[in-house]
Amino acid sequence: MSKHWLNMSACDLGRQIETGKIDPRELTDSFITAIKEHPFGYSIFMRLTEIRAVAEAEAASQRARSGMRHSLLDGVPISWKDLFDTSGVATEAGSALLSGRVPNKDAEVLRRATELGLVCLGKTHLSEFAFSGLGINPISDTPPCVNDYEAVAGGSSSGAATSVAFGLAAAAVGSDTGGSVRLPAAWNDLVGLKPTHGQLPLDGVVPLCSRLDTLGPLTHNVEDAAALFIIMQGRSQLPHLGQESLASMRFLIADEGLENVRSQPLKGFNKVISELQNAGAELVYGSLPGANQVMPLAACIYEVEAYSQWQDIIDANPQKMFPMIRERFQSGRKYSGLDYVNAWNIVQKIRAEYLALISQFDAVLLPTSPILPPNKEEVLTNPEYYQQENMLALRNTRIGNLMEVPALTLPTGVPSTGLMIFGRPYQELRLLRMGLAIEMVLNRV
Repeated sequence: MSKHWLNMSACDLGRQIETGKIDPRELTDSFITAIKEHPFGYSIFMRLTEIRAVAEAEAASQRARSGMRHSLLDGVPISWKDLFDTSGVATEAGSALLSGRVPNKDAEVLRRATELGLVCLGKTHLSEFAFSGLGINPISDTPPCVNDYEAVAGGSSSGAATSVAFGLAAAAVGSDTGGSVRLPAAWNDLVGLKPTHGQLPLDGVVPLCSRLDTLGPLTHNVEDAAALFIIMQGRSQLPHLGQESLASMRFLIADEGLENVRSQPLKGFNKVISELQNAGAELVYGSLPGANQVMPLAACIYEVEAYSQWQDIIDANPQKMFPMIRERFQSGRKYSGLDYVNAWNIVQKIRAEYLALISQFDAVLLPTSPILPPNKEEVLTNPEYYQQENMLALRNTRIGNLMEVPALTLPTGVPSTGLMIFGRPYQELRLLRMGLAIEMVLNRV
């Protein structure tokens, strides 16, 4: 076993498999051993899929020896959030309400990834039904933040992020309905991509809010995020991201995203802004259309959609849920159908105004989260603190979901802080090229 493999990027691992320097069987065994031996291994992984992983690694090894690899990531082991159906293996969405739920086929994106050679290590912990930005889950388990073991990891894709951050998976796949890929990615110093809604199929993914649910990769770098995104689209030929010049780019820095940002996230954001200025990018401070109007509508939209999805199962056994998440679901009761329709009508109008504005810029920039990951014990014992920190954590990320644009978070170099980049709908590769250009500048600092 080579321990340095555990912190290599997924694409670098794939390249070493290609040249014969790494055998997928040894690589997979290294990750499985690391998970079993790590003190947080089973606080990160809900369950291993060891038999499946070993078989997939054996097949990948045979393809590598015969020169018949299916993609660059053929033979690379990754983790999957426990929302993604795995044939014959329980998928319970972090909830006792779905205990014993065993699907008979893989989620479509997992099927595509497997077809293109990726190895499924196992299923990772998450907030119940993916409905929290903090990643706390006293029902199953709560992974710690890689930078502060007494703090939460961010959610809802908490196990996905920490599986990569602690070197227990080469990359991970999570879901993002209001920030659930980007927030834990930022708090654990990773790259996280939320594609445009509909760019990746949700078949076989346990739903939360069907009009807002997306899924995406959590990775060591932008190249890995691009590779996983393309593979989950079912394409084996990975894109050449090329060299973008930041000097030709024009960015809008969203005023709303800077309100009440705490000192460390602001330090990280300003650090990146300084480097972008040094690289010659044009930076414009300005307001996002309708931001102050749309954000108060988010509670109605999210809570009505989520509660309508799970009302029957929650109300039948409410005692099985963590009260703070159960209460958030059941808050959907207080809105009328008229409230919900009116909220969506306003959001659709503001989306059009938003898209007209951002057509003048290459992207919108803001801190991924206004706060650092809060203390786990205080979150568990103080409902007011939980509510306050959860809403603040998701404040900036939710804009991307409500405006239906792709979003990318990059680590700033200040621990547990991220730079978030909003692109234009369906232009994920352009967003990733910008992200790569910024990543290269930050890596030189």
